Amino acid sequence: MMRNTVLLGLLAVALQIAGCAALRGFSGDQECQVAELVGYAQRFAALSADEQRREYNAVKQQIGKNKTACSRLRLALLLSTPGTGVRDDARAAALLEPLLTRSEPATALNPLAALLYAQISERAREHKRAEQLRDQLDALKEVERSLIERGPQSQPRRH
Repeated sequence: MMRNTVLLGLLAVALQIAGCAALRGFSGDQECQVAELVGYAQRFAALSADEQRREYNAVKQQIGKNKTACSRLRLALLLSTPGTGVRDDARAAALLEPLLTRSEPATALNPLAALLYAQISERAREHKRAEQLRDQLDALKEVERSLIERGPQSQPRRH
């Protein structure tokens, strides 16, 4: 369910980016790259775990040979797809960071990279908050346990 929501969000943004890209003067090739990457992410999410692992390894080898913005974004998409065995949000964010700096030339891929980076960052914040809540719950359980172990305290007599 979460994968479908993320992929639908990516598709909607890709369509918006493609429209905006045409207005800002990005080439048609760049617009096609955005649409192709979103379609690729959808197909990847539908693969079996073994197929995902093979595809991940192939893309990882490809980026070793050619670190283009498109190859970085492709690998980041794979690494950030929920519910896969290759998910690694930290590595995905590291791949996206160069696309978010002004030192890289602007392409139609930059807004998609920014969106994906924002989603990864939000998941990290949610994960951290969940850990904090778990720690608080564990602390409360420990307090409850210590109170139970002490047993009922002698209460002063009332006359």
